[in-house]
Formats: sequence, structure tokens, C-alpha cells
Amino acid sequence: MSAAVGNTNSSPPNRPSIWVIATAVVVLTLVGYWTVMVELADNWFSNPQYSHGVFVGPFALFLLWHRRNIAPVELSGSIWGLAFLVVAASMRVVGAMYYVGTLEQYSLFPALTGAILCVVGLKGLKWAGPSIAYLLFMVPLHGRVAGLLSDPLQKIATVASTFLLQAVGIPADREGTVIHLSDIDVGVVEACNGLRMLVTFFAITTALAVVVRRPLWQKLVIAASAIPIALACNITRIAGTCVLHETVGHELADKVFHDLAGWLMMPVALTLLWVEIKILDRLFVLLPEQPGGHMVSLIPSVTPVATVQ
Repeated sequence: MSAAVGNTNSSPPNRPSIWVIATAVVVLTLVGYWTVMVELADNWFSNPQYSHGVFVGPFALFLLWHRRNIAPVELSGSIWGLAFLVVAASMRVVGAMYYVGTLEQYSLFPALTGAILCVVGLKGLKWAGPSIAYLLFMVPLHGRVAGLLSDPLQKIATVASTFLLQAVGIPADREGTVIHLSDIDVGVVEACNGLRMLVTFFAITTALAVVVRRPLWQKLVIAASAIPIALACNITRIAGTCVLHETVGHELADKVFHDLAGWLMMPVALTLLWVEIKILDRLFVLLPEQPGGHMVSLIPSVTPVATVQ
């Protein structure tokens, strides 16, 4: 009897079966949300502002693998999962009754949370929580939220672009969201407010912040830097187009504005993010005695000089 008990204790945990069961539950949840997923996919391919949604799911799966060292090895379901599933079902019913598609889409997250809790409990939620949260980037902003962000971004882009033009000696004046140049008026329309780049780049900086090994405050700085970087890129795009209108002609400026500049902004934004990370590396270094990276040194990263006593 004692030998049998010893063999039982020494046997390795059945990790593959846990992964299979957890995956099956998540897949079943997604099957139940098939119509919602089809609506989301249609939006990714039809709305350029959310084209990044195609890559959100694969990165969420990568994040699960990246955090596999804390994945639970045994089933320890929590009854709290049922409460989340009830909340998800209620959101979906209300969304269907009152034709609020966004509510149905957001009900996916309590549904996934409840499914994970029911199967592998709080330990499983700790493992899968960041992936579930990251999936928020694949859901479009509600129309009212997008509208509240659109107007301020449009005004900021117009004011800052006009100031930049005046700073480099280009005669420019602003009236509302229209920039008056010497012989043409350039309107900063809603499509040029930078919201598309802001949303996309927020998804990128958040993904980077999650996977890099850095203190929490640096992760937050990296994620939040999406705002100034996206604004700077959009302002530069508008101001550069105005400069082209003044120097090389309106036809070329329109082509650059609608085609080339749009493609170049993301590489420029990624370059600025790379510069930011390099600056952080130069200013702050992880202390050797803190392998987890919870503390940083305020000493610039320079080669230490030996001292003679």
C-alpha cells in the first residue's frame, strides 16, 4: 500500500490533459460566440481603423505560451466562474433585445473569464487573464466613445500642425479644423484625426509592455507612450503635407498625403518607440541582486570604474 502511495505522489502532473480541457472549453465558448466573431472579423477587414484586430487573437495565444511557466497543472475549478457566465449571458441577451452590438461583443470577456474559472480556477485566471484582457483590442470602440475622442484629436492635430508650420516659416493660419496656406486651404477631416494610429499603436505598445522584462513603471510608460508618439506622427504627417503643398505642388502633396505618408507613419512610430526603449536602457539598469527587475538603478548605464583602497 505504501509503495502505491509513493508512486502516486511521484508521478508527474498531467499537464497535457489540462491544456486539452482548457482549450476545449475556450473553443466551445468561441463557438457559442460564432456570430459575434464573424461581425468582429468583418469589421477588421472593412474598417482600416481596426485592421490590427486580425493580429490580436494570435498574439493572445502567444501570450498564453509566453506565460506557460505559471500555467496550472491540475483542475481546480471555481464556482465564481458561473457568476461570470451568468453576467455574460445577461449582457448578450440585453444586447440582442435592444440591438446593442457592442454589448454582445463585450460579453465575450466575462464568458471567457467564467470558462477559465470553471476549469482551472484563480490560478488559471492569473495565467490567462492578460490574454483575455488583450483581446479587448479586437473590439471596436463604441460610436459615442470614438466620437468623444475624435473631436479633441482633430483639434489637437490642427492646432499643433499650424504651430509647427509657423515655427518653420510657412505662412499658415487656423480656422476651426482648417489650415489656411498661401493659396490653398487644408482641412483636417475626421479621418485624419489620428485615432486609427492611436488605437493600433496602443495595441502594439501594450503587447510590447506585456512581454518585455522590465519594472512595472517602465511597462506602463511604454504602453502610455502610444499617445504622444501617435499624436506626434499624425501632426508630422499633416504638417509635412502642408509643406509639400507650399513647395512642390498640390498634386504631389495629395498623393503623398493619401498614400506614402500613411504607410510611413507606422515605421516612424516604431522607430520612436525603439528610441524610447534605448533611452530607458541608458538611464536605468536592473540591479544585479534584483533578477525579477522590481527595482532599478538611477545610475546611468556606464562601465564601472574599479577603485583602489
